[in-house]
Amino acid sequence: MRREAWGVKLFALLLIASLAAGAGCKRGLLDKRSVVPRSLRDVPAQRLAYNFQADAAAPAGVSDSPNPVTRLEAIQKDFDERRKDDALVRTVTSPDGQRALALYETGDTEQNTFRIDMYATAGGAFLRNVSPPELAGVFAATVAWSPDGNYIAFIARRSGTQQEAAPQPPEIIPEAPQPSPPVSPVFAPVQTFSTEQIYICNRDGFDLKPLTSRDGLIYFYLGWSPDSTALVSLACTEKEWNARPAELLPAGRPRLVNINGQERLLDDRSTDVLPVWSPDSSKVSTAFETEVAIYDAVTDSPTNARISLREPLIAASADYDEKNLKKKPASKSAETGSKQQAGALPVSFNPVVRLNWPRPETLYLETGFLRIYANEPVSNYLRWHKLDLSMQATQLSFLRRM
Repeated sequence: MRREAWGVKLFALLLIASLAAGAGCKRGLLDKRSVVPRSLRDVPAQRLAYNFQADAAAPAGVSDSPNPVTRLEAIQKDFDERRKDDALVRTVTSPDGQRALALYETGDTEQNTFRIDMYATAGGAFLRNVSPPELAGVFAATVAWSPDGNYIAFIARRSGTQQEAAPQPPEIIPEAPQPSPPVSPVFAPVQTFSTEQIYICNRDGFDLKPLTSRDGLIYFYLGWSPDSTALVSLACTEKEWNARPAELLPAGRPRLVNINGQERLLDDRSTDVLPVWSPDSSKVSTAFETEVAIYDAVTDSPTNARISLREPLIAASADYDEKNLKKKPASKSAETGSKQQAGALPVSFNPVVRLNWPRPETLYLETGFLRIYANEPVSNYLRWHKLDLSMQATQLSFLRRM
């Protein structure tokens, strides 16, 4: 009886152990399920799914002039009264609103170049010079504070005036009294290049250094990541820059540049669509004609996604023409099912010209005709569309089978 009683107890113990093991196994499965990304930040670009919505409402807060020229009144007053030989180009205010960068031209700056000084916004008090005379700032619209206000980034190249031989001073007669020369600001030595590079300094305007050093490449755009740890840029060679038609915006290859100087080429194709960051700083997007590209930015094994929108954009443009331009209904293509006239494309069908990424799961794209004539932009048929991003369902199906 005691042996049987022990057998019953042993069976009960084994049953309890089995249930505990089962619970442990279940917890293991739950642990495996816990690797499911909690947000799109953790989803690789190549695992993104999307839903395209044509002719969506424009994203909130988007302006047709995304980077208007501003000149703080107090700083302009200082130039008008104290710096009459300098011309203020624009001011760029820090995120906390306490400081501003003054971009200005002098009598010896080259055309379309500038220097940078720092001012206090309160009262427009001059603080210090930021860029040395041997640096010529270019592309004024790209000068930017980091979102956290700790860094300043701008694009510059070696000043042409600094490449010329310095004139020899005239012979001085010892007996003649000479006036004391004005004291020039003292700058720490900084490396310069013959082509436009990205430069960075701290919020006080010190520790200026080049962030890129690829002489021969022209970096003509930069954009800070929301977390202030990296920049995305566009760059091209001098030959490519000079060969680009004047009526087209400059085109370059997208690059990712960390604030430590580490650089990664995102794509070997050129684009004139300015790259944008996802609001969580995990990805970067740009476009090539009617293809939207998304790249991972914060991983050791980056992936990318290429979303071709040519056919849905053709179909949407045919509908747009019929509704808004009073075009006759077009026949459907037997191969694609999209509406288009034989051998012709809808009038409103155009490539992507701008992106906007306000939320991790929502990426807007604007299509349209855009050209530059006599330095003035000309645009037609500007239309916003939307991509709703999510994680691919196939990634979850494997976990469900577990």
